[in-house]
Amino acid sequence: MTAITPDTLLAELHKNADVVASTAAKLADEDVVAPSELPGWSRGHVLAHITGIANAMARQLEYAARGESVELYDGGYEGRTQAIEMAASHGRTEHLADLDTALERALRAFDALDADGWQTPISYRGGVVLDGGLALWRELVIHASDLGTGRGPETWSRDFCGHLFAFLTARVPDGQRFVLQPLGLPPLSVGSGDRSTVINGMITDIAAWLAGRKPSLGSLRASAAADGVDLPELLPWPSGVAATKQPGSVG
Repeated sequence: MTAITPDTLLAELHKNADVVASTAAKLADEDVVAPSELPGWSRGHVLAHITGIANAMARQLEYAARGESVELYDGGYEGRTQAIEMAASHGRTEHLADLDTALERALRAFDALDADGWQTPISYRGGVVLDGGLALWRELVIHASDLGTGRGPETWSRDFCGHLFAFLTARVPDGQRFVLQPLGLPPLSVGSGDRSTVINGMITDIAAWLAGRKPSLGSLRASAAADGVDLPELLPWPSGVAATKQPGSVG
């Protein structure tokens, strides 16, 4: 699996921030309060969450540039949840203004990085700025689909799906190994257990399933010892905070 370089990641952040902003701009007031693809969340919840994570990642980079560390969300995970609930009911105009400001803030922070800056430590997952950039990439791409406007997982790029395969290895239960066989592409094993399950299908369907989203092309098939089986259960999404994850979290 090809590693994502900082230059490639920066381009992806800009491209997908534009996708989120343009998708949100097409929503009418009644669309904002309508259900999203996430159970229990309206589109307003999703927009509030994207705004929140963009500001959170910008804050990580702003503190890191000063040689300081700060928790991901102001007020911790409880603060994150409270901010989403408070902002979810905002009208379209306020959502768009907050979202645009947050995305601009985050992109400005990433644009200011030099080569060494991508390796600056941050508190998110005890990692570095590059890890924060990958997290924001995941948030932008997956939540653009969660808005439920017709841009589903079938639009996810091959590079993004490959990144999810690596990142979401943490969802493979102990003792199991998944052999991912995207149609027309080389197979890939994730997990290190003795019990193997083969997952066949379009690369975007496999990625969507691993990400806890509904595969949009209906191509998935699972087999073990050459027999058809149900898709395996997955462990929770690898959390970036020490708390139970909520519907919108993609880490």
